[in-house]
Amino acid sequence: MRVGIPVFPGSNCDRDVGWVVESVLGHEAVYLWHSERDLKNVDCIIIPGGFSYGDYLRAGAMAKISPITEAICEFAEKGGLVMGICNGFQILLEAGLLPGAMLPNKTLSFICKFVHLRLENNEIPFTRLYKKGEVLKIPIAHAEGNYTCPEETLKEIEENGQVVVRYCSPEGVVSEDYNPNGSLNNIAGICNKRGNVFGLMPHPERASEAILGSEDGLRMFKSIVESITKV
Repeated sequence: MRVGIPVFPGSNCDRDVGWVVESVLGHEAVYLWHSERDLKNVDCIIIPGGFSYGDYLRAGAMAKISPITEAICEFAEKGGLVMGICNGFQILLEAGLLPGAMLPNKTLSFICKFVHLRLENNEIPFTRLYKKGEVLKIPIAHAEGNYTCPEETLKEIEENGQVVVRYCSPEGVVSEDYNPNGSLNNIAGICNKRGNVFGLMPHPERASEAILGSEDGLRMFKSIVESITKV
């Protein structure tokens, strides 16, 4: 399987994702430069975290108009699997592949720590190896992870099951006490209606080996592999 990993000026998690793809899973990582449109016949796209274009204007605002993002949008429209992690999630929002937007964290500060997530939707290609309601331990590292959207959009994504993961307690309790950034309804990650585009603020690539303190993120990557290879 060939996994496309876009590289923007300021990306800093592209090699982390590549390590999981190649060294942990044994598949091929294909790095895609931001100024190109050629996706090189990849089977899926994982947009990594970092600070694309220095987060100038807004996080992801400049990356959305890059040639590679335009190609990714076309890929997604055709049903291709696209996952965005942290800044990758912000780019998906800016590009209109996912609904809503990001605001600065409620603390107005950068937050880097492990959090707990409740898995809300295990029926998409990125989460099929999890159990619904399962609690995951995965780290966050962001300054703009405060997910927001209009009230009608929030109602729609909740009713459609598009909320994939929420911030919660270690026991799975969803409350404001366990909301690190102020995100609406404790939302940590969402998908589109078709389920082929998924964005989340936590970093599953940083929770894919025991030496990192958690392996709870690895099944997201394994889910992608199984979804593609078993079609």
